[in-house]
Amino acid sequence: HFPLLTLVGVVDADLGLSGGDLRAAERTWQLLSQVSGRAGRADRPGTVFVQTYLPENPVIAALVAQDRDRFLAVEAEARRRHGMPPYGRLAALIISSPDADEADFVAAAFSRAAPQMPGLTVLGPAPAPLALLRGRHRRRFLVKARRDIRVQPALREWLGRVKVPRTVRVQVDVDPYSFL
Repeated sequence: HFPLLTLVGVVDADLGLSGGDLRAAERTWQLLSQVSGRAGRADRPGTVFVQTYLPENPVIAALVAQDRDRFLAVEAEARRRHGMPPYGRLAALIISSPDADEADFVAAAFSRAAPQMPGLTVLGPAPAPLALLRGRHRRRFLVKARRDIRVQPALREWLGRVKVPRTVRVQVDVDPYSFL
């Protein structure tokens, strides 16, 4: 509790908006709203400075206008238009191996065996955002599906089509919270 705090500055406020995380806009909105609310208490007015490279970004524009409802409407419409949750389903498939060539080889095998069905799209493979983690090379697929598609049976069938060496790990995350 900081009763005398009247000035808040945020440098690189839009930094969290990069990286392709579905929830980046939500997290950025929440964080910036929260920190902005710390400036000014009771009878002391507050001032907030936000430094951004993307002032036209819907998150930043709605924050400056102090229009939470606008932010929520724009975010919901963008998700609906692109079939992203809650209007669609996502699943991540991450292949990891201590050997980069082996990770690429297994990822290519998964790519050839990817499910082909209406309403389901497989994107990848691509290096995971954390492409090397704890000595393991990681490749990622993103499965995007309409809301009415049962993703788990499609993934189970896909996994059954590829023989995976013992040194390779395959992780499946349906409705992932994080994309790292």
